[in-house]
Amino acid sequence: MGETTKIAVTPAIQVGGSLFTPEQLGKIGSVVGKDAKIEMTPFKQIYIEIPLDKREAIVEELQQSGLEVYPAGFVTKSLIACNFCKGAEEAGLETARVLNKAIAGIETPTPIKVGYAGCALGTSEPLLKDIGVVKMRDTFDIYVGGDAKGLKAGLAKLLVSGLKEAQLVPVITKIIDFYKENAKGKEKFSKFVDRITLEQLKQIAG
Repeated sequence: MGETTKIAVTPAIQVGGSLFTPEQLGKIGSVVGKDAKIEMTPFKQIYIEIPLDKREAIVEELQQSGLEVYPAGFVTKSLIACNFCKGAEEAGLETARVLNKAIAGIETPTPIKVGYAGCALGTSEPLLKDIGVVKMRDTFDIYVGGDAKGLKAGLAKLLVSGLKEAQLVPVITKIIDFYKENAKGKEKFSKFVDRITLEQLKQIAG
């Protein structure tokens, strides 16, 4: 068998949450073959291993089925979004899609999970993510440093509130870039936030 690579596959962000169609699941199965192992990750992504020399053709085939494909491994994961139960416009579906396009797949010292909630109900559990975005009527609050795993699990802390939609991508991109430039080796984002301090991150975000 030749060289292989892993890719992350996910359905598009939509009202109702992460919904695969039977056709899409069938397509994934046909691409990897009956003997392949398919991994469901905590990031609401499916990891599949494919031949490296067929990567481009396979990615195109999956995308034609309405699936989104991202790098696997130490990158910013595709946005973990809520179900948009308040409606696409009120909960900011298009904003979530724009944010996802801007940040998904950025190489990082450790995997970064970004959660998005379209209202204060927070059904996507944004405060348990490395970076959490919560839409509050017409503005957005950003939380940082959440950690759902381990005995020292903790909630994210409020970094900035009242952001306008146009500020969202620039601020989150600044935070990710700052982490990339200043993390110590494979330092977890939550530990990085504790070391750098919330105050310093507020200056970066500002």
